[in-house]
Amino acid sequence: MTTADRNEVQPWLWDEPTWRAKVDKVRAGRSLRPERWPNGARMAFAVSFDSDHETFELKNGGRSIGRMSQGQYGARRGVWRILRLLEQHEVPASFFVPAVSALINPDEIRAARDAGHEIGIHSWIHEMNSGLDHATERDLALRAADVLERLSGVRPVGMRTASWDFSPHTLAIVREMGLLYDSSLMADDEPYELLADGEPTGVVEIPVEWIRDDAPYMAMDRAGGARPYGGPAMVADILRRELDLAYAEGGLFQMTLHPHHVGHRSRIFILEDTILHARSKSDVWFCTHAELARYCARECGLAAP
Repeated sequence: MTTADRNEVQPWLWDEPTWRAKVDKVRAGRSLRPERWPNGARMAFAVSFDSDHETFELKNGGRSIGRMSQGQYGARRGVWRILRLLEQHEVPASFFVPAVSALINPDEIRAARDAGHEIGIHSWIHEMNSGLDHATERDLALRAADVLERLSGVRPVGMRTASWDFSPHTLAIVREMGLLYDSSLMADDEPYELLADGEPTGVVEIPVEWIRDDAPYMAMDRAGGARPYGGPAMVADILRRELDLAYAEGGLFQMTLHPHHVGHRSRIFILEDTILHARSKSDVWFCTHAELARYCARECGLAAP
């Protein structure tokens, strides 16, 4: 490759149509925050769990038995503490599960389903979509949906990409599958409609944020740079502050947790404290991501499944 060829791909040499096309590929459209929440609630509360389990290491080749055992902890111990706590406080949740994780741990899928929780798509084996071509990404998403439907008896209506890695092909696949919503992007605090190349899609985005995710604070990789910091009380404080302002604004509080992180004895209080803090406000709507997406779509006049 010549110097001239290399320069052609440098972003600072792009013309305006090139960089605008990248910006507009997938973008936040109109807000889908409704004027009111169900039953006069002031805030919506949507908790989700990414049940990555063994797939977090399998995606890297499955070479570390130690890291797979950490994932197994989430399926063997953590998720059951979570399910008991959700039942105790009568809180519905959404579990986003890689298909391979579901195949390894089918009892979790059935237990979550029987408790009334939602099961959502979370990749095949926690693969990174940005490294896949369109055909491969599409095949894996369809296969994942089929597995979750077979194990749970319910066809998933929502997707969360692994590591929130949203490729240029992902939205087209979401639309082809007829999904109600995605929950992988971060353009707002409130639900919004996704745009594809500037055009409305009818797909609801339930935005996530690393701030409201336990993994950045708790992940540990002895061979890499990930190290826990700040302690679980710090995480609980951050979530409490996020919740308080969501309530003050009359909006959505959404959080993403992992059974192999928050499911430990010294961390499970984070989930309980956050639930109890929301319960103390009395006028909070606790919902799954699917319930949230359906309500926002209906109230905002969006044609959605």
